[in-house]
Amino acid sequence: MQMREAHDRILSELEIQADPFAICALEGACSLGMGRAPGATLHYVLGGEGRLSFQGLAPIDLAPGRLVLVPASQHHSLHNHGLGQIGLPACRPAGLDLEEHLARGEGSGNMVVLCSTIRLGLRETHGVIDLLRAPLTLDLGQVPRAKQAMAALVEEVTQPRPGGRAMIRALLLQCVIEMLRQRLEAGDPAVTWLGALADPQLWRALQSMLDDPGAVHTLERLAEAAGMSRSRFAERFQAAYGCGPMGFLRELRLARAAQLLSEGQEPVKRVAQKVGFTSRSAFTRAFIEAWGQSPRAFRAGRAA
Repeated sequence: MQMREAHDRILSELEIQADPFAICALEGACSLGMGRAPGATLHYVLGGEGRLSFQGLAPIDLAPGRLVLVPASQHHSLHNHGLGQIGLPACRPAGLDLEEHLARGEGSGNMVVLCSTIRLGLRETHGVIDLLRAPLTLDLGQVPRAKQAMAALVEEVTQPRPGGRAMIRALLLQCVIEMLRQRLEAGDPAVTWLGALADPQLWRALQSMLDDPGAVHTLERLAEAAGMSRSRFAERFQAAYGCGPMGFLRELRLARAAQLLSEGQEPVKRVAQKVGFTSRSAFTRAFIEAWGQSPRAFRAGRAA
């Protein structure tokens, strides 16, 4: 009962934002690389069959009605089996700037996927979605409420009306909550961190990292914020989030750095300072290790 109440409290405080949606269309048997987005990516299959592949993870089969949430920084690709016959929807909504990403291969069967980068917040704290470590999926054919919500969302995207952005946020949040609650009920370890968010001691330390990853965070200060000893805090954090607090902080800093490089034009040195690196060379080495390319190359690639 206590855990259910904790989950209810956390889900009721979630807030969501989505970048403008894009249409990914794969014509014939082919692949479309999605790269490593600095934010979590949501994919909704409108038509066709294929798979979503990852580096180091098992692929996920795709079919109409499948919703997939991919963690930030996870390299992934769409693959079309070349089956099905669906054309591109007429998507030119004013103000949403919907883009089309196309790939072509042999055969005539198309797969069409609606995609967006999302941000999930909690208690006026941004970056909660950065806690996700493994992809989540939902078959909307098994959840009528979510299926209706996603159908309404697609209509809002393709037929803009006043208040469209607000409606899209509300409908998208409903779908994400359905996805999270289903995984919670199934005991999926990929979402165990949701329950940990209800722990007021761990939350105080986690919130300080999410609010300002570039601040001087030490294990001692984080443990003090949580009201625990260093060893107890490190043990509890590892059990809740699947990694140590300093390892999590490093991942968070590099994810925020990718966001800053994608969204702004500040010098690399300034970005490094904002996310807590005092040495630009150390930042560059860490960024290459995490993203496979230098900060400058990453920014140039995102802008291309």
